[in-house]
Parts: sequence; structure tokens; C-alpha cells
Amino acid sequence: MIENQDKIIEGLKSGDKLIFEEIYREYFTPLCYYCLRYVENFEDSEEIVQEIFIKLWHKHDEVEINTSLNAYLYKAVQNYALNYLSKKQTKEKYIAIQERQLPATFDTGQDKLEENELKIILKHAILKLPDKRRKIFEFSRFDGLKYVKIAQNMSISVKTVESQMTKTLKYLRVVLKDYIPIVIAIVLNNNIM
Repeated sequence: MIENQDKIIEGLKSGDKLIFEEIYREYFTPLCYYCLRYVENFEDSEEIVQEIFIKLWHKHDEVEINTSLNAYLYKAVQNYALNYLSKKQTKEKYIAIQERQLPATFDTGQDKLEENELKIILKHAILKLPDKRRKIFEFSRFDGLKYVKIAQNMSISVKTVESQMTKTLKYLRVVLKDYIPIVIAIVLNNNIM
């Protein structure tokens, strides 16, 4: 057991390597077991105690020990362990949030490539439409215009707009039959042009 606390604390503050090693040998294992009250495994407790000793050595000249060395070290373990748990919980919450959001927002390179290929296929299919039919489709799907507004803009009847849209959608269903779910998502998101 370490004798004469004041001499030990003064030696530690002055950077006495032998005193530091004596403190380390005496306290390391008991502090690790104490730390297990807060953390789940011995490896984490060893890491926490090791960090305390590293900081104690590097900042030995700044150390303010107003109680006993024993009380100081055990309080440091408690504080470090609680900080460790707080960081761990924050990290776990962040990971959980990211995992919930990932499927909705994450695109692999392959997904992006397929989406781009589909956009090209869809653009080509639309460009093959007769001009009037293509304009009606673009006004409807890309500009978000209602059939009445399209009819007014193009000086045609609403029935003509409906008829042309029906023919366009039938044509696109045939041409893009293998890609319908993905194309619908692209068109609904207005990401084509």
C-alpha cells in the first residue's frame, strides 16, 4: 500500500516516473474491477482506466487532487465510465437512426446506374411519340398541368387530351413493361428531364 499521500501526490505532480509506476501497479487492477460497475466488459474497463492513467501522466503538472489519491482515482473512473456510456448511447442512437433511414435514402452505384438507364429508355420512348401526344404527356406529367389547362394551352378539347394520354400510357406500358414500377417512381418524382 502506498504510504504518505502528500509525498505521493507531490511526486506525481513533479513527474516522478517511479511514483507514477507505483500508483499504476497498485491501482490499475482494482480500478478496472470498480469500472465494471458501469461498463459491460473487462476490456472496456481496462481501456477506461488506461485512458485515466495516460491523462494523469501527460497532465501530471496540472492535476488538482484536493482529496486523497484513492478518492481522486475512483472518482475519475466513475466520470470516465459515465462519459463512455453516454457516448456509447449517443453512437447507438445515431446508428439506429441511420439504419432506419438508410433503406429509404441509400442508393448503391448499381441502383443509380439502373435508374439512369431507365431514364434514357423512358426519354427515348417519349421522343418516339407523335409531337402532339408527346407535348400532352409532358404537360401532364412533367409540368403538372390538368387536362383542362392542357386543352386550353393547345387549343384542343379535353376529350382529345384524355384520348391522347390513354394512347400514350398504353404505348409506354408496352415499351416499358419490364420496368413499370421503377418508371412510375421516376415519373412521379419528376426526375426524368
